[in-house]
Amino acid sequence: MEAAVVDTGSKLLKAGPAIPDQAPSLIIPTQMRRLPEDGSLNESSLSEEITVDPVVRGLIRDWDAMEDLLHHVLYTGLGWEIGNEGQILFTDPLSTPKSVREQLVQLMFETFNISGFYASEQAVLSLYAVGRISGCTVDIGHGKIDIAPVIEGAVHHIASRRFEIGGIDLTKLLAQELGKSNPHVNISMSDVEKIKERYSCCAEDELAYGKLECQTEKHTLPDGQVIMIGRERYTVGEALFQPSILGLEAHGIVEQLVRSISAVSSDNHRQLLENTVLCGGTATMTETYLQFCTGFEERFQKEAGLCSSAIRPALVKPPEYMPENLSMYSAWVGGAILAKVVFPQNQHVTKADYDENGPSVVHRKCF
Repeated sequence: MEAAVVDTGSKLLKAGPAIPDQAPSLIIPTQMRRLPEDGSLNESSLSEEITVDPVVRGLIRDWDAMEDLLHHVLYTGLGWEIGNEGQILFTDPLSTPKSVREQLVQLMFETFNISGFYASEQAVLSLYAVGRISGCTVDIGHGKIDIAPVIEGAVHHIASRRFEIGGIDLTKLLAQELGKSNPHVNISMSDVEKIKERYSCCAEDELAYGKLECQTEKHTLPDGQVIMIGRERYTVGEALFQPSILGLEAHGIVEQLVRSISAVSSDNHRQLLENTVLCGGTATMTETYLQFCTGFEERFQKEAGLCSSAIRPALVKPPEYMPENLSMYSAWVGGAILAKVVFPQNQHVTKADYDENGPSVVHRKCF
C-alpha cells in the first residue's frame, strides 16, 4: 500500500496515495459542520448549523474536529482498513509550533495506529514539486501568506516571513467593495467567494490601477438578484501589491520577497531569486481563476523588474509532466515525491521510535 500524503490547508484538505505525477485523489473543504448529538438532520438543525474550522491561518486549532476529519479522509476517502493502517506524510506549515507537531504525531500513532510517520515543511515540498532543492516560495493561502527562502532543502527560518492575511481577507475586502457599489443587495460570503474566483484580475501596475476605468458587468446571484461588478474585480489582486488597501502598513508582496532574501547570505541571493515559486490556493484557485493567475504572475514579474535589487526574482514554471494547476497543491506533490524516498529508506518515525522516545522524536527524525 502506498503511503498517504496529507496537506491540511485552512480552506481545502488535499490527500491521496503518494503518486507524484497525479493530482491528489481527495480535495475537500477543511471546514466542517457540527451535527446535533443525536445525528438527526432536519430543517431546524440545518438552520442552526454550526460550522467548525479545524485549521485556522494554516495551523490546527481544533483537535477534536481534526481527528474527525482525518478519520473520514483516511478510512472513507482513501479506503484504509481499521487494524491495517499504513504510513503517512504530512505537510508542515511555516512557523508551526513544536507542540503542534508533537500533538499531531501523538494523534496519528495513538488514535490511528499508523505504522510510520513523516512530516516536512511546505516550502521545501513546493520546491521539490518543480525539481528544485533551493529557491524561495511565496505561498498565498486562504488564511496566510508565507515567504520562505530554502537552501539545500532546509528553510532559512530567520529570513522567512509570515503574514496573517490570505484569501479569506481578500474575500472580505471584495464583499465590502461590492457592498458599496450594490448597497441594496445582500450578498452572502459564499457568493462573494465565487465572484472572486470568477471575476478577479490584476491591473498592469499601480499607475494603471489608479487610472482604471472599466466597464461594469451584470452578475446574477443564485437567488435571482442582479449586481454590477466593475473596478472591484481588480481590488483583490491589487491588495497583494498595495496592502494599504486592506488597511495594513506593510510593503507589497514582491518587496517583502526581496527583503526576505536580502536577510540571507549574499552568496545565496542569485540562487534564491532565480528560483522563486508561487504557490497556494489563492495564487491558483480553480480553472475559472486562470485569468487572475495569469494577470497576477505578469504583474508579479513586472514589479520584480522594477526592484532596486541587482538580481530580480524570476518565477519558476512547473514541469510539463506535472499535474495541471500544480501551484494549487504543489506542497502535496512534493510530499508525494519525498514519501517515495523516506519510507523505503526507513528515514521516517516508526512505531518503535515513537514508543521509545514519545512525541518529541518528530523533531529529531523530521526537522
